[in-house]
Order: sequence, then structure tokens, then C-alpha cells
Amino acid sequence: MNAELTEIRDFIKASPPFDKLPDDAADRLTENIHIGYLRKDSSLPPKNITEPRLYLVRKGALSYLDEQHELLGKFGEGDICTVFCLPDDKIKIAVRTDEDTLLYSINWQLVFDLLQPFPEVLAYFNTSAAERLQRQVSKIHEQAVVNGTLMNTSISDFYRAPAVTITAGASIRDAAIKMNEVNLSSLLVTEKGEMAGIVTDKDIRQRCVAQALSVEQPVSDIMTRQLISIEADNNAFDALVLMTTRQIHHLPVTREGKLAGMITVTDLIRQEGQNAVHITGAIHKAESIKALVEISKLVPKLQQHMVKTGTTAAHVGKSISAITAAFTVRLIEMAEKISGPAPVPYVWVAAGSQARREQCCHSDQDNALIISDQAKPEHDYWFHDLATFVCDGLAACGYAYCPGNVMASNPKWRQSQKVWGQYFEAWVNKPDPKALMHCSIFFDLAPIHGEMSLLTDLRQTMLAQTQGNTLFLAHLTKNALNLRPPLGFFRDFVLEKNGDNKNTLDLKHKGIAPIVDLARIYALAEGVSAVNTVERLRQVAGSASLTLASAKNLIDAVEFMGMLRIEHQVKQLQQGKLADNFLPPKQISRLEREHLKDAFKVVKSLQDVRQSVYG
Repeated sequence: MNAELTEIRDFIKASPPFDKLPDDAADRLTENIHIGYLRKDSSLPPKNITEPRLYLVRKGALSYLDEQHELLGKFGEGDICTVFCLPDDKIKIAVRTDEDTLLYSINWQLVFDLLQPFPEVLAYFNTSAAERLQRQVSKIHEQAVVNGTLMNTSISDFYRAPAVTITAGASIRDAAIKMNEVNLSSLLVTEKGEMAGIVTDKDIRQRCVAQALSVEQPVSDIMTRQLISIEADNNAFDALVLMTTRQIHHLPVTREGKLAGMITVTDLIRQEGQNAVHITGAIHKAESIKALVEISKLVPKLQQHMVKTGTTAAHVGKSISAITAAFTVRLIEMAEKISGPAPVPYVWVAAGSQARREQCCHSDQDNALIISDQAKPEHDYWFHDLATFVCDGLAACGYAYCPGNVMASNPKWRQSQKVWGQYFEAWVNKPDPKALMHCSIFFDLAPIHGEMSLLTDLRQTMLAQTQGNTLFLAHLTKNALNLRPPLGFFRDFVLEKNGDNKNTLDLKHKGIAPIVDLARIYALAEGVSAVNTVERLRQVAGSASLTLASAKNLIDAVEFMGMLRIEHQVKQLQQGKLADNFLPPKQISRLEREHLKDAFKVVKSLQDVRQSVYG
């Protein structure tokens, strides 16, 4: 092959998906290339070419337009134009040159025949952006299966069935005898055949023996009534995160809402090596803020370890968020040890990425307090001290103060349940810009510690106000569309133009946040209480708001961008830098850039649908 053809071959090999071809196949492709030069404002295909051809832009630019001459997009250097490969008589698309352009072209049938031995390369031309992205995300998950453990193992492989139960009317003595006979540290308590609570050996020690309660009393007197359970079709990692977050060691497993068995932390830890449970265990034992600060230094290392072993972005987010919850709970326990018990019930809630269980290390803190309506003005001193102690402690552990002061230490976000209800009602009924900003924060809340029902009741009232509220959803949609994927007409990225992050992609605000916003809108429209982005998308899939296919595409997009983000952060951590969300495109491969473009296209298409509905 002469020098000119070698140079053309090298250019083709640098253009996905041809970069996956072996050299001999790339040589055969190059030998059949036709080189063409078109002046500005020329039409494609040239008049002397009638058969379907694939075009590769070497220099210059192309625009393609619909029947109404609306610009659909542009092709720049290195882009492949396939609009003439499989022509559709029903679709009229025009392509013209925006400047003098040098093109490589090749007969499509020849390309198709040559690529038969390379189905992965051929699939690029036969699939949409969403399908290409889905294939790449599947590969990521397959790798996680190879490297992972609990993340890819069903709860069904761990839980004990059937669950050992005792009736609510049985005595505490009977419960202790039964636990001893079956060598278990817990029993599920039933009432009229339904789960009513759980009793553990710890309950017997603390609520019976330590309180000098008669062992002849019914077990219902000491059982825990607020049962938390998990469906058997979840993976074991989700069970581990749930138990870690809620500080429980026994978790009932259900199938379609019916009791199926029981799983314990011990069952899971035996299968897992270095994980969040070991860190949270150390957090719960810490006796000082200084000790917590030392433990917090392990969190970036955990993220590095999880990425190195192929953990998905979703599972990294769940682990880091669970650890943040553990720090928060331990700080609350320390504060209550200093100030005494709370004067009235309350719940400490997380907002933002922690609430959605999508945190990375070095996240800012977003939190609030919902206090019982029984509170009196003089009680605010206690809650002020609590909030100040916890927020300062989190800051010491690496969770920076929220730049917008969305923290429980701010009196505005330390209010009674009634006031919070008024906040939500005002935001929904008068959705001005400030209200919409608050919606994007406080419509993503999760309980961390305290009386969970204070938040549950608020959320149910809020969802009743948003479901089917077209005016509010229109305002929320318009606000959300201010964040657009950074994809220009030239099928290339629109980079940050100024500041320290010049020439980078803001993966968080320009890539992931638009999906988070869409998922929130879908959930509010359908009355879905889930807060996690992927869970929201799964629950609204197939509804009037979102098709099954579109939900899957968005899940793939957020997972792929999430992986790029955490891998970028790990590289920064390894270099001793603070982790951020600004990715220089040159740091990733050409193929990863193409997949990222596919992810942005998926987001843009769903944003366009929302705009057409509420535009």
C-alpha cells in the first residue's frame, strides 16, 4: 500500500466504528475508497453517483435538513454520514456542504459485505444511538458480573426460608425458647397471619431484662413494629445497603408482598470483602468527631476500590450515600448524648444526591429537619444545637457546607411538619423561579434518622398535589429544559468556555442532571414516591408519561455517564486531587466519546418530547 493510501487508512482507522477493524480489513476498505471534492453549497450525493454510498468527512462540513429545510444536524471532520446507505423514499432529507469539503465515499453494499465477519462494527450502522448505548452499558454490567459479588447476586441465593415466626400473643419467654431452639437471633411476629413486627435477642435484653419486664408479657410488648422489608427480586447488594442505611441487622424478604424468608447482615458480609459495611461499622463505634474524621478518609479509597473492581455507578452511589447516612446518624447520636433526648419527635432528612442515593465522595451536604407539630418555640434551642453539631461534624468529615445554605442549621429548613406542608403547597401552586429551584431540591428527600412518618405523610400530600397538575408540570418542565446536553450541531461537544474548567464537559450539570430532572417530573406526574433516579424511571416506565423503551434508554444514559464520572474522579483521587465533575474529552477514548454523544442524543430526544408536550 502506497503512502497516500496508508495515510487514508490511518484516518479511517481513527474513526469509530472502523477503529475496531483489523488492519487487513481496513486495507480492503481503503482500497475501495473514492475521494471527492465538493465546493461550498453543493448537494449530496453528487449527480454522477446513483447507488447508496457511505460518506466520511475528511475536511469541511455538511448540513442535513428535513423537507421543511429545518436543520437537523451537521457532520464535521471524522464524522460518518450514513443517510444515503439505506435510503427511505418516505423520508426526504437534503444534505449540502457548508464549506469546501473533502469526502471519502464507498459503495454501501461493498461495505456491508466487507463487514459481515465483524458484526460489532456492522451493528453500528444498523442501530440507533439508543441501541448502541444500550449495548455498551450491557458490556459494563457484564464486566460487573465478572468482578462483582453481592451486586449481581439475587437475594434468593441468601435468604433463609421459610421465615421462623411467632404469634404476637406468645410470651417473651416463648420467644426466647424458640430462638434458642432454632439457633436464631430474631423472630418475625405475626398477627392474624400477617407480619406485625420483629423481635430480636437485643430486644429481649434491652426491653425486657434491662427494664425488669416480666417474661410472661406478650412478645408484642417488646417487638419492633415499624417493619422494613425487601422484595426477593432485588439483588443482595441492595439488601446490604438498606440494612446499613437503616441500621438494622435482620431484613424480612417478601414475594409479591407475602413473607418469604429472612436475611441478615451476617449472611451477606460472609460473601463480601472490602465494602461499605466495614466502614459504617467503624462509624457506629466511633466515640468522637476526631475518630469520624479519620474514618472519612477511607471513603475516597472505597470509591477507588469499587471502580477498580467493576462496580456500576448506581452501586457506588448507593454505597457512598449509605456511608454519609451512617456519619449523620452517629453525629445525631453524639448530639443527643450531649443535649439529652429530643423534646418532640422529628426526622432528619437528606436532600439532593444523598436522598437519591447517587452520591460520590466529596459531595456537598444537603439536609433538613422536619419537626412534629407538637413543638413549642422554646424547643428550637434543642434543634438548633442538634443541627449545628451535625452540620459542623459533616463538614469536618469532608462534606462541604451547602453553598446555597440548604442545611438543617438554617432555620428556614428546620421547621414543623405543618410549615413544611405550607412550603410544598406554595411551591406547587405558585411555581415562580425560586419555587422551582426549591422543587428540584426538596422534592428529593429521604429519611435518615427519627420519626419516618413525618416525611411519609408530607410526601403523600405533596404527590396528591402534583399528580396530573399540568400547570405545575409545565413550569417544572420549562425550568428543567434550561439544562441541555452539551452536544453541538457538528455532533461534537460544547465545552466549558471559561474559568478553571475551560475545555471540559460538566458531566453532572449538563449530562446527569437533565436525566435527574426528567425522572423527577415523570414521578411527580404519575404520583410515584421513589426518589432514586433509576427507580423513578423503572416505576414510571410504560405510563402515560414515559414509554418502556424511553425509560430503558434514559437508564442506560445515566448509567454510562455515571461510570465516566466516577472513573474520572478516581483518576483525580489517585493523583492527589479533589474529585470534580469536569471531564476533558481528550481523557477518554474516541469510542467512549461516541458513546457519550449517543447518551446526550437520548437525553435531548426526551427533552424535545417534553418540550413538545408543554412547550
